[in-house]
Amino acid sequence: MANTSDVKSLLDAGVHFGHLTRKWDPNMAPYIYMERNGIHIINLYKTTAKLNEATEALRKIAASGRKVLFVATKKQAKDIVAQHAGDANMPYITERWPGGMLTNFVTIRKAVKKMALVDRMKKDGRYETLSKKERLQVDRMRAKLEKNLGSITDMTRMPAALFVVDTVREHIAVKEALKLGIPIFAMVDTNANPRDIDYVIPSNDDASKSIDIIIKEVTGAIKAGLEDRKSEKNAEDKAKEAAKAEKKAPKAEEAKVAATAKDEEE
Repeated sequence: MANTSDVKSLLDAGVHFGHLTRKWDPNMAPYIYMERNGIHIINLYKTTAKLNEATEALRKIAASGRKVLFVATKKQAKDIVAQHAGDANMPYITERWPGGMLTNFVTIRKAVKKMALVDRMKKDGRYETLSKKERLQVDRMRAKLEKNLGSITDMTRMPAALFVVDTVREHIAVKEALKLGIPIFAMVDTNANPRDIDYVIPSNDDASKSIDIIIKEVTGAIKAGLEDRKSEKNAEDKAKEAAKAEKKAPKAEEAKVAATAKDEEE
């Protein structure tokens, strides 16, 4: 059963406010508690249960060393997602979703490498050999790429999962993930269809407070997963060191015995 304090914090953040009843998607019916003043109210007990389910799965993904790509291009969400996803060392898209980001990942990676090429040119002096006009063009290209793709520079392979804020707005990202079989975690409001989402978190995806509390929970779970991975790696390193020490011990003992025998012979 959901913790009452968790439900209260979600209530205070306005997570329960859905869209106007005339804009609803009937597939969200299981997550709707009631209608009030022409607005659907989301069942926060179900939100809490689904949030717990999602955070547990995301913690496991992070512990396995894989990346979760966050997608949120709406004004209310972009700064929140950039801050929390960045703190968790996860890639994110908060500007326009580049078509083919997932389905044409190789081309996107080439665009990211262009940024690194410009940076190398500035370091080795090649940049200075360009004309003023060429430098201006290079700088503009670099700035544009940084704005759209700078946050995925370290994402060298396909993400293990997608976390989406507002599946209606980010329908292209959802479609690409579905095509490739990438699991989708999402904040789903009452105007959206939850059927294509693997981990539905029924919630208000328009209010900044609502987005902040959900993203904070989600990235907190990812950070915990990264800590699990770190602890596991430290334990493995210690085990290896212990194994090496055990292997060295018999050899050291043999050498000691041999030295003692030699002394006795002399």
